[in-house]
Amino acid sequence: MSARSKARKRALDVLYESDMRGTSASDVLTSQVDRRLESGDPALNAYVSELVEGVQIHRERIDELLGTYAMGWTLTRMPAVDRSILRMASYEVLWRDDIPDAVAISEAVALAQELSTEESATFVNGLLGRLSDVKARLGIEAEEHASPRLSMPKDGAADDRIARPQPFET
Repeated sequence: MSARSKARKRALDVLYESDMRGTSASDVLTSQVDRRLESGDPALNAYVSELVEGVQIHRERIDELLGTYAMGWTLTRMPAVDRSILRMASYEVLWRDDIPDAVAISEAVALAQELSTEESATFVNGLLGRLSDVKARLGIEAEEHASPRLSMPKDGAADDRIARPQPFET
C-alpha cells in the first residue's frame, strides 16, 4: 500500500471519528497526533493533515455538492463511512490539482469496498465521477499546497508531530 493510500485511510479514520462524535476534525487529528507522540509511534504522514484540513475548510461546499449530486440520497441517509469517504475524495477531486481525478476516485472506491457495504463502491464511484464531470462548471479553483495549518503551532515553529514531505532524490 502506498504512503498516500495509507494517509487517506488515516485521514478517513479522523473524518469518520469527527463525524460520529460531532467534533471538529482538527481536534480529532490533534488528539491522534498527541497519542502517537506519547506512545512513541512515528509521526503522521503530512498528507493526512492536508486532507483533514482541506475537508474541514471546504466541508460546507462539499456537503452541498454531495447533497445536490447524490440522486435521491441525503447526507444523513448515507452510511457514515461513505459520507467520510465522499468528503475526502471530493476534496481531492475538486481542490487538489496535483491528484488525478481517476486516482482519487479509485482510492475512494477501494476504501468503500474494504470498509462499507456491497453497494457503496458503486455509489461512491458514480457520485465522484459525476463531480469530476461537472467540476469545470462549478467555478472551484484548485489550491496551492503549502504546509497545512494544522501542523504549524501558533508560534510558527515547525511541529515535529507531523512528518514533512521530503524532496525527491534525483
